[in-house]
Amino acid sequence: MPGETNGNRTDRENSSVNGKTTDAVTTITTLVVGMAPAMAMGNLYQTLAYNVGLAAMNQVFSQYQANINHQAITIVGIQRIFSK
Repeated sequence: MPGETNGNRTDRENSSVNGKTTDAVTTITTLVVGMAPAMAMGNLYQTLAYNVGLAAMNQVFSQYQANINHQAITIVGIQRIFSK
């Protein structure tokens, strides 16, 4: 089991992993865990910005289509006025 002594040395001391390697892995793990909330918020902000942009694009397209319909209705109305 970890932490048990083997003679005068613990399992950690008998391990073939260098202490610097363990420190590096611990540091990177801490960094990743510490950055997780910021990465999540960044992802959320990018998603929101994309969706707001998409909504604006849909609104512009809708206005364009409405403008075309209004012009067509106006032309049909004028044709009916002049055809009588």
